[in-house]
Amino acid sequence: MMTKKSVLTILLVPAFLLLVPLVANQTVEGFNWNPGSFVFAWVLMVCVGCAYRFVTAKAGNAAQRIATGIALGAGFMILWGNLAVGFIGSENNPANLMYGGVLAIGAVGAALARFEPTGMSRAMFATAIAQFLVPVVALIIWPHDFSPGVAPVFGLNFFFVLLFVVSGFLFRRSGNKPEGTRVRMTA
Repeated sequence: MMTKKSVLTILLVPAFLLLVPLVANQTVEGFNWNPGSFVFAWVLMVCVGCAYRFVTAKAGNAAQRIATGIALGAGFMILWGNLAVGFIGSENNPANLMYGGVLAIGAVGAALARFEPTGMSRAMFATAIAQFLVPVVALIIWPHDFSPGVAPVFGLNFFFVLLFVVSGFLFRRSGNKPEGTRVRMTA
């Protein structure tokens, strides 16, 4: 159940974050967000905040909350970056549509796991594999539009793969152990 305070936080934090591009609109030459861009960005951030709150509502420990934050943050950056400029070639390169499939794998996997840590771990590892395959498939199918180059594209994708893998390990570590539970090591 969301409290009035958490709803206000979810609604107001994105509004305050959007003050940065609002100031940039006024001061940075070439920075030109229209009102629709601000509305879209606010709605997207509110959706991420709601998803975080929903998934972590019954989280038993900090590892699970951190894993959720990393996964949602990675998904947000993938969506935002792709909508803004695209990661492979131009924003019109069809290879960039594969990132939607990556996000779908993560979302469907999380739903099938019923947001339980063990299943979420598997979903994040599957998402990492899908993320890794995007530039491989793009290089095979669309080698003519692979700017900014092989190393930068694979490097950026590796960053997201790493985020999903870290999230997966944190979910695995969290299991269903409540916070403060210690695992005893025996010799």
